[in-house]
Amino acid sequence: MSVVDEARRPPEPADTGRPARARPARGSPAARRRRARRLTYAAAVVLSAWVLIPIYLITVTAFTPRRVSYQFPKPLVPTELSGETVSFFARSAGVLPALGRSVMVAVVTLGLSTLLGAPAGYALARYRFRGKEAYRLLILSTRAFPVVILSIPLAVNFITWGIYDTVISVALMHTALALPFTVLITSSIFVSVPRDLEEAAQTLGCTPARAFVRVVLPLALPGLAAASIFTFVLSWNEVFAAVILTLRNRTLPALVLSGLSRSPLPFRFAAAFFLLAPSLIVIFVIRRYLLGLWGRVSR
Repeated sequence: MSVVDEARRPPEPADTGRPARARPARGSPAARRRRARRLTYAAAVVLSAWVLIPIYLITVTAFTPRRVSYQFPKPLVPTELSGETVSFFARSAGVLPALGRSVMVAVVTLGLSTLLGAPAGYALARYRFRGKEAYRLLILSTRAFPVVILSIPLAVNFITWGIYDTVISVALMHTALALPFTVLITSSIFVSVPRDLEEAAQTLGCTPARAFVRVVLPLALPGLAAASIFTFVLSWNEVFAAVILTLRNRTLPALVLSGLSRSPLPFRFAAAFFLLAPSLIVIFVIRRYLLGLWGRVSR
């Protein structure tokens, strides 16, 4: 080799003593896992944006002056904040009483659904009996009926019983809507709790009821909290049955729906914020139980 060729040859890389890190082949399992992880992250970002952006826009518009509601395009970050729109909605006729009735209905629905659904879910999870799977299917099939088919006969019965246009009538209807899901969700929750722990507590002197309270219930609490979130949100957002079963004592969604067509734009944004806020607050308060459901502890 000539001197010129020797000078043109690129220098060899220095030996660092560590093997070169090979990139995974395009079709290898590692590359597929990396690609699947990226797609999962991208889907999570898109889903989060789909949920959070409307909540952000509703909240921002609800806390801006009323004249800003009619401006277009609106700034992404508000330049001025005001409680004028929310105060305008809260001072509207019947809003605060309807808000209180919605909270009462949701709480009563949550309590009734848990008291009736949790024992049924525990029985499905722990005991074997003939027709068990058919019973599961029968519970779920009750949600196949449209709400209007249930609401109108119930309205006639409630008028006969003297409880039409009351909180308890709407709560009973919401309980009927939420109970199938409560039973199935709590059943899957109790199945995930090892039965050996319950039996071990009974061998140490606990009665079946005491073993359930001391062993099963603490382990199932995160899942029960998740089921309670679903029940509360379902009752809070349900509007069709509330419209049929109430006339003067309407819940907040029914009141908003009845006056939505003739309401100004700020009223609509403030109403949307009032309907969103309680659900978000409930989720925030019991988030520690949800995190515990996936093996994390909230500080």
